[in-house]
This record gives sequence, C-alpha cells and structure tokens, in this order.
Amino acid sequence: MSSDPWGRVDETGTVYVRTADGEQVVGSWQAGSPEEALAYFERKYEGLVVEIGLLEKRVQTTDLSAKDAQVAIDHIREQVDAHHVVGDLDALRTRLDKLVRTVEARREERKAQRAKQSDAARQAKEDLVTEAEQLAQSDQWRAAGERLRSLVDTWKSLPRLDRKSDDELWHRFSHARSAFSKRRKAHFAQLDAQREEARRIKERLVAEAESLSNSTDWGPTAARYRELMAEWKAAGRAQREHEDDLWNRFRGAQDVFFAARSSVFAERDAEQAENLKLKEELAEEAEKILPVSDLKAARAAFRSINERWEAIGHVPRDARPKVEGRMHSVERAIQEAEEAEWRRTNPEARARAEGLTGQLQAAVDKLTGQIETARAQGNTARAEKLERELEGRQALLDQALKGLQEFGG
Repeated sequence: MSSDPWGRVDETGTVYVRTADGEQVVGSWQAGSPEEALAYFERKYEGLVVEIGLLEKRVQTTDLSAKDAQVAIDHIREQVDAHHVVGDLDALRTRLDKLVRTVEARREERKAQRAKQSDAARQAKEDLVTEAEQLAQSDQWRAAGERLRSLVDTWKSLPRLDRKSDDELWHRFSHARSAFSKRRKAHFAQLDAQREEARRIKERLVAEAESLSNSTDWGPTAARYRELMAEWKAAGRAQREHEDDLWNRFRGAQDVFFAARSSVFAERDAEQAENLKLKEELAEEAEKILPVSDLKAARAAFRSINERWEAIGHVPRDARPKVEGRMHSVERAIQEAEEAEWRRTNPEARARAEGLTGQLQAAVDKLTGQIETARAQGNTARAEKLERELEGRQALLDQALKGLQEFGG
C-alpha cells in the first residue's frame, strides 16, 4: 500500500482521496505501482488547478459573461465532486466558491452599468425628441431640415431602451419629423401656387397691354399702361420658363404704343432728350449695383432707382432700347441672383445632391479599402484594376462635390 497527504492506494489497487468529509474512492489502478497511480491522479488534480486559474484570470481580465463563467464553474465543480483526482479538493471548492461570488459581483456591476447607460440613452433620446419637436415648428427650412437629418443619425447611434419606452419616444420623434416635412411641403406648394397665379395674372395683363398697343387715346392709355405695370410688379414672379416670354410681350406692347405716341409728340423731343440723360444716369447708377453681393440691398437699391426711372417719362425712340436694355440687364442679374438663392435653399435638390455625394463617397471608401487589401495580399494586378476604377469614381465624386457647393456647403 502507498499513500501521501491527500490520497492512498490500498493492496487491491483502489485509489482514495482524503477530504474534509473523509476518504472518497478515486478509482482503481492495476497498470503499475501505487506510486505511479498516485502520480497519475495528482497530475489530473494539477490539471484542475490550472483550469481554475485560467478561469479566474478570464473572469478578472476579459468580458466573459456571467452566464458563460457560471457554466465553466459548474463544469469544473462537477469534476471536483466526481473525486477522480488526488489533491486538496476542499481548496478547489473554496476557490470555486470565491469565483462564484466574484462572478455575481461582476454581474451586479454590469447590471448597474447597463442601467446607467440606459438612463443616459433615455435622457439623450428625450433631448433629441424635444429638439425635434421644436424644429418641427421652424420656418428655417434648410437649416432645420439638415438638423433633423443629423438628429436621426444621432438617434441611430444610441442604444435601444426597453421596447415600450423606445417605441413611445420614436413615435414622438417620427411625428415631429413628419410634421416638419408636411409643413415644408405645404410651404413650397404654396410658392408654386403663387407663381402659377402670377403667371395667370401676367397673361391677362399681357393680353390687355397688347389690345391697347394701337390706341391713339394717348393720355388715358398711357395712364392705363402705368397701372398695368404696377399690377405686373405686384403680381410677383411667374415660373422662370414663362417670365421672360411674358415680359417681352408685355414690354413689346407698351413699346408699340409709346413709339406711336412719341411720333405724334415730336415737339417733346427736347424733353425726351433730357429724359434720356437722366435715365442714362440712372442706368449708370443701377449698373453700380453689380455684381450682386447683398441681394436684399440690391433689390432695395434697384427698386429706388426704378421708381425714379418710372417718374422721369419717355426718351427718344431710337435711344430707348439701349438705355432700357442696360436697366433690364441689371434687373435680370438681380433676378438671376434670386434664382440662385432659390436653388441654394431648395431642400429637395440639396437632398438629392447630398444623397449622390454620400453614395459616391461610400464607393470611393470601399474601393480604397479593397486596394489596400489587394496590395497587402500581393495581388498587384487586382490593385491596379481597382485603382483605375477608383479614378473614375473619384472624378464623379469631385464633380458631385462641386455641384453640392452651389447649395452653400
């Protein structure tokens, strides 16, 4: 018979381990000496020691879940309780019990951490909802639309709450976005309706102006033309594709009438020559408005000049196209600046430009990563092919970014 402090082998080859509850049978050994039997089962004990040590390290230094850690502990405990090793089994149980407490402490710590993160996420989402609901009432269509898109990205980056809370907050958030989109759509629909109404009004004004162009009732007709001009200005701008044609017809009808009147009142040539001098001075003053840097100031300045222009009266027929052409050029430049401002503040066009730019940027980033991978793998041919494709996508992206700059960013 052979023994050591933690086990023994009796004369029949049965191996025992000593525990606080007395000896437990480990197994039977017939293949060699008792010393070899004890050494074999002691090595199995050392294996358990190593396994517990590794698990302790994992629990302390990794993000091993409490559930997985408990499964591992239970697995080792089953081996300890099976008594198939020779060594201090009570010490192993003590270590396992301590490890259970450590895992439970980690579980509670993580639970508290998740609760804290959930509270922070809830507050962040409530703040997003509050801001979105405020933006829903904004008339700053471009800035508010961009901010709402940014809030969506922020929302997506936050962790989910419990389903009920998350759904309630998202419902409010989504409702605010929908309300803003509905108001914005209604606003631009109203603008379109106003321009369509302006087109109908100006078509009526053109028809009347053309019907008056051959009148010889000089005084009343001239007065009516002035009224028509006031109505024209009050009507606002029609759609761009109609505005110039309507204006040319309207102005042309007036030209016919006033040209005829000028031929009858030839004696007023001197007065008209003085008018020409004054209008040339006004045209020169108007031309100083260009280039348009401050649209509001430019409109105000041109309005003031135009009012003085209208008050002056007519100029000689042969000089009229040139001097009026100078004024119309300034007016058209201001109108083009207004059109450019409209394009820059058009949220739908900007959204399309941003969407295209985002898609092209993603394609460029993907190709860049594929080229780096091909280079790292030594695949030069594929890398060169991808680089040629990247050049094309980059050119498209540069073009898209240039177009996006027209929207002011």
